[in-house]
Amino acid sequence: MSEHNISSRESINYSQESNIAALAAAMSDTSRMKILCALMDGKAWTATELSSIADIAASTTSSHLSRLLKANLVTCLSQGRHRYFRLYNHSIASLLENMMGVAFQVNNPPRLKVPKELLKARTCYDHLAGDIAVKLYDSLVKNKWINDEGSDLTIQGKEKLLQLGVPIEAKTKRKKCCPCLDWSERRFHVGGHLGASLLSFFESNNWIKRVPEYREVTITSKGHKELHRHFFIGE
Repeated sequence: MSEHNISSRESINYSQESNIAALAAAMSDTSRMKILCALMDGKAWTATELSSIADIAASTTSSHLSRLLKANLVTCLSQGRHRYFRLYNHSIASLLENMMGVAFQVNNPPRLKVPKELLKARTCYDHLAGDIAVKLYDSLVKNKWINDEGSDLTIQGKEKLLQLGVPIEAKTKRKKCCPCLDWSERRFHVGGHLGASLLSFFESNNWIKRVPEYREVTITSKGHKELHRHFFIGE
């Protein structure tokens, strides 16, 4: 290999490592992580709302948001005189979920310190996470609605979900279905387009209710009945 090729490869590697370091630096602040974790509910927040959730001054929030915008961790949506912030894309949400899992494992906090409601059900950006979501994933695999790898719907699964009214036919560049490692359960829940479609379906049909300003989700009495009826999930 020529010296030129070696130099080019080293340059590419160094650039990649520098980008990773820059991304890590942008996240290496507690207040910025509070902002990012708040945005894991999949909704768009104003700077004022994020300032409140992070418990920091408005001017400080503005500075943090600028840093996160520059690092492509969040994006800004303008609507009239208002500006809303949300995570840049699904990849950032997945990265944060994985980091939560690593932090949970490394620090090994007693599960009792984690609110049981959050362990039961919560949002993972645009899909459902927690104990109920893991049970849902297991049910979909066991009943052959998705394949064993969790990477695609089966013909039977498509038929059953369409009959139920879950919107799974939309054109999207996202993966149709993928396993997402649940940080609290250490098992998989459903991600990808299917995960987002299921969360939307559950919410619109009053199977679940979101807790305002939190990732927490509550399963309604109707939801418990319907999850058991259609997905064979017990309480």
